[in-house]
Amino acid sequence: MAPAAGGPTRVGGMAKKGSAPGNSRAFSILALVASVAAAQVSKRVLDTTWKAATGRKPPVNPADPDVAVGEAVAWAAATGATIALARMIAQRRAAEYYVKSTGNLPPQLAKDGR
Repeated sequence: MAPAAGGPTRVGGMAKKGSAPGNSRAFSILALVASVAAAQVSKRVLDTTWKAATGRKPPVNPADPDVAVGEAVAWAAATGATIALARMIAQRRAAEYYVKSTGNLPPQLAKDGR
């Protein structure tokens, strides 16, 4: 069944009426704040988890020659994956909030021709 003219459609599980150009900046700021907050929380959780698992503080600079290669690789992999995942989840939540608040997909996520 097609949506009524001017009514919302579903794109990727989210409603879409069209994009309002003035809201592009609002979503960008919302997504940025959510990403930064998620990265900060993730870093704190990672630091605590690393200390609990190894009994040592996480490496301050994994490139330091005094840090074992295995430890540097493990820290880089853990931080990279965890922070990227947290940022992605935060940005998806920001997009969901934006859709609920405006009824539109954020302009950055609206697909041309859909």
